[in-house]
Amino acid sequence: MLFSPIIKGIAIGLMLSVSVGPVIFAIIKQSINNGHRGGMAFIIGVSVSDIILVSLCNFFTQLFSSTGTLEKIIGFGGSFFLIGLGLYNLFLKKSVTKQDEVVIKVKLSKRGMVSIFFSGFLMNTLNPAVILFWIATSASIMVSAKTFPHEIQYRVLVFLTCLIFNLSVDISKVFLAGKIRNRLTPHNIHIINRISGVIFIIFGCVLLYGIYTGHVLNH
Repeated sequence: MLFSPIIKGIAIGLMLSVSVGPVIFAIIKQSINNGHRGGMAFIIGVSVSDIILVSLCNFFTQLFSSTGTLEKIIGFGGSFFLIGLGLYNLFLKKSVTKQDEVVIKVKLSKRGMVSIFFSGFLMNTLNPAVILFWIATSASIMVSAKTFPHEIQYRVLVFLTCLIFNLSVDISKVFLAGKIRNRLTPHNIHIINRISGVIFIIFGCVLLYGIYTGHVLNH
């Protein structure tokens, strides 16, 4: 019973962690310029933002799912969005890097830590792609949860696993910032985008199949 939501949570966290976007470049920049403390402050801001967005998206998807038909519509919409995001990453997303930025190390004060925290929080919160991703994922997981006797516990476990997994990967990015920065060539980013695109498509198709058949692979 617990195995399925944990696997789904890890899968969602994996999709987030392998995606190359502005957040990973910001993590690397903060970690190199301001050390591990700066990188940690930034990812904590991102994580707090994710927790708030996940909570709000789950609340609103539940609010608008008053009937079974609407639940399926929301679930289908979320699945198609994930598949579309995967196709975008696979075929259209450009490999843009910021590895040539000048590194300027500064001494980090408490005020600087707070500033970095809010920069991470706002960068994540104001990113439309992040908001749409959490809406789509919340909608799809909401439908999956209907096949379990304890719906709320199922959804909490999925997203708790996802957020912990993603935070753990972000922490590793902070401590490996220098090495990651050197590896983020256009060619490597292109490969990562294609891998993440395939993961998005597979996850979206699995959810779509589960919603369509009424069996969301819960065994």
